[in-house]
Amino acid sequence: MVEPPLQISADGQVQPMPRQWVPEVPVAMEYNGLSYAVMMATPADLQDFALGFAVAEGLAKGASDLTHFSAAEVEAGWILRATLAGVEPAKLQERVRNRVAESSCGLCGIENLAALAVPLPHVRPHAAIAPDAIFRALADLRGLQPLGSATRAAHAAALAASDGRIGIVREDVGRHNAMDKLVGGALVAGADPCDGFILSTARCSYEIVEKAVRAGATTLVTISLPTTMAISRAHDAGLTLYCLARDDSVLLVSRGQSS
Repeated sequence: MVEPPLQISADGQVQPMPRQWVPEVPVAMEYNGLSYAVMMATPADLQDFALGFAVAEGLAKGASDLTHFSAAEVEAGWILRATLAGVEPAKLQERVRNRVAESSCGLCGIENLAALAVPLPHVRPHAAIAPDAIFRALADLRGLQPLGSATRAAHAAALAASDGRIGIVREDVGRHNAMDKLVGGALVAGADPCDGFILSTARCSYEIVEKAVRAGATTLVTISLPTTMAISRAHDAGLTLYCLARDDSVLLVSRGQSS
C-alpha cells in the first residue's frame, strides 16, 4: 500500500496528509474488431467515451451509429469494444494506419498535416450567449465535479443551456477525454449542443475547438486562453469562443454568425 503523502510547511513541520488520487489507466479502443487507439483515461462513463471519441475521429455521427458496446477490465487496464454502423472498413483501416504514425502531440506525419488543412464544418447561425449565463454555469460547475473536488487533478466538460443551467457534466484526467465523454453523453441523452454552450476547464487548444465543432456546438467557453490555431479554427468554423472565463469577466475571442 502506498503511504500517504507528507505535507511539509515552511516552518519545517511535517505531517501526513491523506489524499484521494484521480484514477488514470490505459484504455484500449477497438472499433469493428480493429485495435484503434490506446488512451490514458479515467475509467468512468466509458460508453460515452467510446462514442464521443468515435465522433471526434469522424467514425460516427450519432448515438444510433453505436450498435454494440462492451467494456472489459483486464490486468493492464480496460478494453472497450464498439461496433459502429455505416463506417467503411477501408476508411477505418486507413485511419488506423495513420494513427500508428502519430505521437503524443497528434501532429506527426504528412497525413495529419493535410488533415489540419481540411476546413471544419461551419456551425449553425446562433444567438449570442449572455455573460450572466456563463457566470452562472461557472458557479454551478464547481459543485458538479466530484472527482475534481476530491482530487484537484481532473478536468471537466459540461453542456449548459442558453441560460447557463448545466445539464450534463463529464470528468476525466485528460482534457480531451472529458470532452469526448461529454459529446457521447449528450448524444445518448438526445441533448443538442447547439441549444446552449460547452464549458471546458481545459486549456483551449485547437483539439478542444475541433471536438466542440464536430459535436455540433455553436459556442465554446474555456477557463484559459486559446492558442493561435484554436482561434483560427474557431473563426473559420463560425464558432463563438469565450475564454479566460472568471467569476466576474470573460473574454470574447471569436464571434460566430448571429441567427
